[in-house]
Amino acid sequence: MDPTTDNAGNTGNPADARASLEALRAEIAKAVVGQDPAVTGLVVALLCRGHVLLEGVPGVAKTLLVRALASALELETKRVQFTPDLMPSDVTGSLVYDTRTAEFSFQAGPVFTNLLLADEINRTPPKTQSSLLEAMEERQVTVDGVPRLLPDPFLVAATQNPVEYEGTYPLPEAQLDRFLLKLTIPLPSRQDEIDVLTRHAEGFNPRDLRAAGVRPVAGPADLEAARAAVAKTNVSPEITAYVVDICRATRESPSLTLGVSPRGATALLATSRAWAWLTGRDYVIPDDVKALALPTLRHRVQLRPEAEMEGVTADSVINAILAHVPVPR
Repeated sequence: MDPTTDNAGNTGNPADARASLEALRAEIAKAVVGQDPAVTGLVVALLCRGHVLLEGVPGVAKTLLVRALASALELETKRVQFTPDLMPSDVTGSLVYDTRTAEFSFQAGPVFTNLLLADEINRTPPKTQSSLLEAMEERQVTVDGVPRLLPDPFLVAATQNPVEYEGTYPLPEAQLDRFLLKLTIPLPSRQDEIDVLTRHAEGFNPRDLRAAGVRPVAGPADLEAARAAVAKTNVSPEITAYVVDICRATRESPSLTLGVSPRGATALLATSRAWAWLTGRDYVIPDDVKALALPTLRHRVQLRPEAEMEGVTADSVINAILAHVPVPR
């Protein structure tokens, strides 16, 4: 096989890569009904080498969405069910004593994969949540002073139930900031829910994606070509200033105690470039920034208690800022 061709038959050409990534929606729709925005967000994160936090009530197909994405992209995936008694070494791996050689050897944890599904991450205490910090930021795991590189591509897709639910631990701000996007998974519409039940009545098995017809339509070669193309997407000085103005406005909002950091501004610029490329342009426009502002920034701000009591949400604050910050012409 040609080294620039993956098992899905893709060559890694930027134009082909865009077409293949666009085909993901149709492929994942064979298993998951009505979650196009979440699929797009996951693809954007892969293009930006970022990570995704998926929030929604139990039973809205968060786990199935990630598994279908891995299958359609022909990526290795592993799942960790986060529980109150999970230890950091259960995620990263640990040194194991080998009685035959009388030496310690490293046993890799589930984090050594392409797509790690961290299921219900906010059901485990902060100590275990923080075990992912180095992996997410440095793409490596250090055990006993020895750094071990993770595969590329590497993405953490963490699911969480809303923090109001019993038995959950809110993620610390430092860890939230490591997630490129926070995607909310809503309850399906009436028609989508009817479609879900109809599929199950016809024999759909969410544990058997191959039987559902989900096939690889893109692969690592496509991702590499797409990332290179995204890196060449032009950003004008006016767009850069627009991103900065939006983020600075969050720091001055009377409804927030914590605004967006410079890391968040960098993230918004990166996701806007990826979205511009996915929509077929080699330059960023203000609408790209607006389209990605909510998922990129909503988890990087913190509401004042009095604003929260009045029903203000992070999304409503960001939308108000987008409405007031002057748009470059």
